[in-house]
Amino acid sequence: MSRLGVQPGLAVLVAAYLLAGLPPAASAAASSPRDVVRLLNAARARNGAPPLRRDPLLTVAAGRHSRDMVRHRYFSHDSRTGGRFSARIARTGWMRPRRRWRVGETLAWGTGAKGTPRSVVAAWLASADHRRIVLDRRFRVVGIGIAVGTPFGAGRTFTADFGSR
Repeated sequence: MSRLGVQPGLAVLVAAYLLAGLPPAASAAASSPRDVVRLLNAARARNGAPPLRRDPLLTVAAGRHSRDMVRHRYFSHDSRTGGRFSARIARTGWMRPRRRWRVGETLAWGTGAKGTPRSVVAAWLASADHRRIVLDRRFRVVGIGIAVGTPFGAGRTFTADFGSR
C-alpha cells in the first residue's frame, strides 16, 4: 500500500500561474472532465505512458473535493479537517477490492482563459512535481472533479485523483 502526493505549496504555485494577469471577475469557459482526460492522455502518449481510463469512484472523490474547496474557501490536498486525500479516496470504497494500490492528486484553479482544461493541464505539465504525477506510468485510472468557482471567487477549481489498477 502506498500513496503519492505533492507538497501543498506546489498547488498554490499552480494556482498563481493560472491566475496571473487575469481580471478577478473573469469567468472560465465551460469545462468538461472528458476534456481534461483527453488532454492528460495526449500528454501521456507523447511521453510513452499508457492512457488513463475514467474511474467512477475516483470521479466521486475528485468532484466532492473540488466542490468542498470552493464551498469552504480553502485550497489543499488535505481536507479542511486535516484528512489526507488518500482517506477521501478510501471513503468512496475505491481501495477496498485492491490488496495493493497507489494514488496521486493534482489540484488547480483558474479564472478566464486560465480556468480551462487546456490551461490547467498545461500548468500541471509545467510543474515538475505535478508532471511526475500526470505522467506516472503506474497510474491507469483517473477521476476528474471540476467545480464552478474557486476558493477565492469566480473561475473553476479542478481536482484530478489518479490510481493504479
